[in-house]
Amino acid sequence: MRSEILATAFLGLAVRSIISLYSYSGFDSPPMHGDYEAQRHWQEVTVNLQVVEWYTNSSNNDLQYWGLDYPPLTAYHSYLVGQIGRSIDTRFVELHKSRGFQSKEHKRFMRATVVSADVLIYLPAILFLSHSIDKTFRSDDKLLLFTLVAAYPGQTLIDNGHFQYNNISLGLAAVAIAAIFRGRFYTAAFFFTLALNYKQMELYHSLPFFAFLLGECVSQKSFSSFVAQISRIATVVLTTFAVLWLPWLRSLQAALQVLHRLFPVARGVFEDKVANVWCAVNVVWKLKKHISNDQMALVCIACTLIASLPTNVLLFRRRTNVGFLLALFNTSLAFFLFSFQVHEKTILLAALPAIFLLKWWPNELIIFLEVTVFSMLPLLARDELLVPAVVATMVFHLIFKCFYSMSKRSYEYPLKYMTNMSQILMISILVASLTVPAPSKYPDLWPLIMSVTSCGHFLLFFLWGNVQQFSSKLS
Repeated sequence: MRSEILATAFLGLAVRSIISLYSYSGFDSPPMHGDYEAQRHWQEVTVNLQVVEWYTNSSNNDLQYWGLDYPPLTAYHSYLVGQIGRSIDTRFVELHKSRGFQSKEHKRFMRATVVSADVLIYLPAILFLSHSIDKTFRSDDKLLLFTLVAAYPGQTLIDNGHFQYNNISLGLAAVAIAAIFRGRFYTAAFFFTLALNYKQMELYHSLPFFAFLLGECVSQKSFSSFVAQISRIATVVLTTFAVLWLPWLRSLQAALQVLHRLFPVARGVFEDKVANVWCAVNVVWKLKKHISNDQMALVCIACTLIASLPTNVLLFRRRTNVGFLLALFNTSLAFFLFSFQVHEKTILLAALPAIFLLKWWPNELIIFLEVTVFSMLPLLARDELLVPAVVATMVFHLIFKCFYSMSKRSYEYPLKYMTNMSQILMISILVASLTVPAPSKYPDLWPLIMSVTSCGHFLLFFLWGNVQQFSSKLS
């Protein structure tokens, strides 16, 4: 078993290394470049300025140029990576002068930092979760889950191609999920708080954690046990927050400035062609012309909570491992479809629980996972990552096919029909986008078609996930 795990890990690292050879976000695209430059710039800021200055606009920290807008744990990580980078070549993070810095050596260094996070955090975390999900799983089941997560092209293309560190927040979340399954609730609270303090998008997973842990507290046999349990969990969460936020808690203004950076309402409900409801609605009814940003933020909050409430109420009342995964899946989809300031990459938050649900619904969720990659194709195409995206998705599908023989019900109507139609539709749109130029009047036609098509799929999967949670005996 150990040799198979090592082989799978090396396979995952090999795929990541190959994708790392391709282009990245913002390559040779001044003046703003892209996410690669954003990560480099955060390293520049954190190693050259005092901690309390990291989120504050100044002559040395122009927030209009990739100002830090992730929580403190990301900033600390940027500081660590920046210090290592400076020890290799001071030009990597030289204040002001390093803007837009590009070199082969720097690319190798930056790519290595992502792979290091894969090795140290992401792959061990998903292996731990694969071994924690269900005691009845055979070794082959655990190995298959680990293989599929390691080979999932969405996370690999975004982190090792486009360039981000989703592997850290997703890895921390995976450890928290595994801790829930093992009944280690204080550990779960600690690691999820770390995940949330690395990327605020982990709010997509927050309600299921809250519902599950609150349900465990309420189920205690006595009121004193309830108070003790909830107090310990609250202490873990608040202490972790306090330690991470300590430099900014000494001033209310500093703390509010960090929050302002983390939740920038002024940016609008979305910035690009993202596969959620508001982008789809905007095609026929221009939201910015009729609703202010503040009003839209309230609408998004209300819709997201309404969409998330049923699955989490059920989880609070009936807590099972599969039910928890379904709640994570349904809630993260609700946030992706209805919340404010959604980015293409945040669909990865729904993909994580989806992969671990493949054991029970393989034929349905393999399509979902393929749609998640399809929804990010406009972003990946801009980064010249279309070829590795297609190849990596094909490899992922082949791995799935090798391990999962299609069950008899997959040949029944309407599942087979819907599966085939989804795949044909996505392939047709991709081929058309490559062969048929968009009209000059509508230059974003194909990205928009991809986004709306993906949104339709995600809405159907959101309904499907809720039906499964309320009807399946597993949940």
